[in-house]
Amino acid sequence: MAAPLFPRESGQFIAERSKDVSVEEEGVQKAAEMLYSLRHTDHLNATGWKKANSLAPVATSDQALNWVFVVDTMNFSFWPETDSEQCEVTYKGTTYTGYMTLCAAITRAMDEGVAITDPKYFSQMSLEELAHVLRSDNSTAMPMLQERHQVLTEGGLVLLQHGGSFRSFISQAGNDARRMVELIVEKIPSYRDEAAYEGKRISFYKRAQILVADSWGIMEARGEGDLVNMDWLTMFADYRVPQALVHLGVLRYSDALMQALKNGELLSPGDRREVEIRGCSIWSVELIKERLCKLVQERDGQTCAINSAIIDFYLWPYAKQRHKEMAHIPIHHTRSVYY
Repeated sequence: MAAPLFPRESGQFIAERSKDVSVEEEGVQKAAEMLYSLRHTDHLNATGWKKANSLAPVATSDQALNWVFVVDTMNFSFWPETDSEQCEVTYKGTTYTGYMTLCAAITRAMDEGVAITDPKYFSQMSLEELAHVLRSDNSTAMPMLQERHQVLTEGGLVLLQHGGSFRSFISQAGNDARRMVELIVEKIPSYRDEAAYEGKRISFYKRAQILVADSWGIMEARGEGDLVNMDWLTMFADYRVPQALVHLGVLRYSDALMQALKNGELLSPGDRREVEIRGCSIWSVELIKERLCKLVQERDGQTCAINSAIIDFYLWPYAKQRHKEMAHIPIHHTRSVYY
């Protein structure tokens, strides 16, 4: 069987054939101008990682890398069935929802003495033990608990087979971001985020790419030098960043798709519309990055060091902070271990 197209090529292939999602030239230009105005701020460098992962252990410890592995392995499907039924976790006086409930729950477990970042423990922990770690403040449990247990124990076993830590596992890829993604996808089944579209096998690799980008964020904080091929990474195709791209006028949904999403229709993994939302998100961010770097070159006479991962590090908190402002733009609902 032929290998799937990589995420960037997948995004372009999908965007060129998409029926219900389009990339808007004017929106791409406006988004690039917005990011250009932020080019000298902490919004557009690797420190964005720390802002998005404020509950992580200090970056100087290898435990931080294992923490990232645990969190990113279970980093999927946080949207609630209804807004009134949302999993919540309170940690040190702050109540978190969505992705941050997972971060808070893992850090809370560490404070409680649970060896949740040790592959020897989490590779064999029981479903009941994980349910306790991820417990909610209310009666709404975190979605897909069994799937989270399955992928975490599976990932832990892989780490044990490759030196017993995420650092030892990922070191096999050298300092190369592309090789890291390929290694993760090859060795850990739950990271194989692929689909079929118009007769082609395509890929998104959302969690594999964000795992590499988060690791890069830690290494940058440590001053351990740059990973090569960071520019190979795309944005991380989820359900929150596409909402921001629609809000910014970068993406446009057809009337039929918008109505389906407003009606709360559940899109199955691999549904053509779901694939188009994710693929067009990837390609639109590539176009934004290209336009941004052109602005930096033309106006500043400098080479642009901003990659798609950094743009995603900005867009995801942007969407979270403006969720009320964007409430009229529905996210797409797909239950999946991939995002």
